[in-house]
Formats: sequence, structure tokens, C-alpha cells
Amino acid sequence: MRRAVCPGSFDPITNGHLDIIARASKLYDVVYVAVMINKSKRGLFTVEERIDLIHEVTESFGNVQVEAFHGLLVDFCKEREIPAIVKGLRAVSDFDYELQMAQMNNGLSGVETLFVPTNPTYSFLSSSLVKEVATWGGDVSHLVPEAVHTALAGRLTKPE
Repeated sequence: MRRAVCPGSFDPITNGHLDIIARASKLYDVVYVAVMINKSKRGLFTVEERIDLIHEVTESFGNVQVEAFHGLLVDFCKEREIPAIVKGLRAVSDFDYELQMAQMNNGLSGVETLFVPTNPTYSFLSSSLVKEVATWGGDVSHLVPEAVHTALAGRLTKPE
């Protein structure tokens, strides 16, 4: 069985993330979405809420499993016999950082990283940007799945 993981904080998941996960789900039998737990950061959504949202928006793919993780991603991979990490690249600046991570992960465990170029429609998109625009009342409905848009609307209000 061919397995891969798409890691991230997904706070919240965007259409850019969803595009990468969808494309990976066509290439692999099982795609794990590993939701990073960072105890030093307070997210907009709890890890449990992020997992629930990701479950909801990836349900139609049929081969996506969503789990939380903390620590080294290579340990997550070893425990589940996952030989590949799939990462989306938006720009050259992403590549610089992600290449270093890929080389470190491979050196630690032999896990390979596959880079998928982002759909140009989402090349500027990040969870941070979505949260900032939504906080100020901007329309992000075209940038996130409907369930996420609803959750954002319920969570955020325009600052005074």
C-alpha cells in the first residue's frame, strides 16, 4: 500500500491545502494529513476543531486519514510506515526552506519529500493571510472550503 503524509498546522485548512491533499490522494492509496501540535502557539482553532474540519472537507476523497502529531515528522512517518512527505510549493522562498527540511528528514530517516507546485490560483494563499483578512471582515469565501468559511465567521469578529 502506497502511503504519504501532508503535514501542517492547517489553522485553518485553505483551498490551497485542499488542492495539494486532493492531488496526493490521486497518487497514493492512503494520504495522512498530519496536524501539527505546537503547544507554544495558540491557534485560532483547537487541534480537535482543525481535525474535524479536515475530516469534513476531505471525506469525499475516500483515502485520507487525519491525525494530530507533535515532535518529529519522521517519527510520525516511521510509526505508520510512510515513505513520502508531500509538500506544496508556492514560491521560491518556500523551496529554500522546504529543501532544507526535506534533506534533514531524508538524512534522519530516509523519508522522501515530493514537492508539488501550487495551483497558481492559490499561489499567494496562507492560513495566516486568510485569518487576517477574515478578522477585518474581508471576503475569504473563495479561499477556504464552505465548512471552514462558516467556522471562521463564527469565530472571528471585526476588531474595533
